[in-house]
Amino acid sequence: MELQGRTVLLLVEQQFNDQEFWYPYYRLLEAEARVIVTGTGTASSYTGKAGTVTKVDASASQIDPKTVDGVVIPGGFAPDFMRRSKEMVALVRTLDAQKKTVAAICHGGWMLASAKILQDRTVTSFFAIRDDLEHAGALWLDQEVCVDGNLITSRTPEDLPAFMRAVLRSLRS
Repeated sequence: MELQGRTVLLLVEQQFNDQEFWYPYYRLLEAEARVIVTGTGTASSYTGKAGTVTKVDASASQIDPKTVDGVVIPGGFAPDFMRRSKEMVALVRTLDAQKKTVAAICHGGWMLASAKILQDRTVTSFFAIRDDLEHAGALWLDQEVCVDGNLITSRTPEDLPAFMRAVLRSLRS
């Protein structure tokens, strides 16, 4: 009941990190949030790096940002495909501008860079994209979770418990 009445987008594209998709998916459902699996519009389902498959509920172009409370962006190779969708990038940018919860883990930070929402923000990510985030104007820290206002970031699947605790706190407020 802690998130009953809240709607959260879970972004997806091919080659998503399975743990970083399914852990937030089930944790949000457990908290009774409405989860909308949101794709770029290139397919009706996507396969993760480990082979799990998820169906898409809507494409980014079908989402009205006013009707959602936040977004979670899993990593893997998916963010590299996500950021090629101007509708998905615009959706993340709009949600951030509306001060809705914007959460990214691992390579999900690529979407934040493409949405141009990192200037003077404190973030973390998988170490390999540190330069990309710093070039986008972020202050990068090596810690399990960073919370900068409505923006929540984490590094790897090992950080998922801390990441989701921060996401749930943000969505409750």
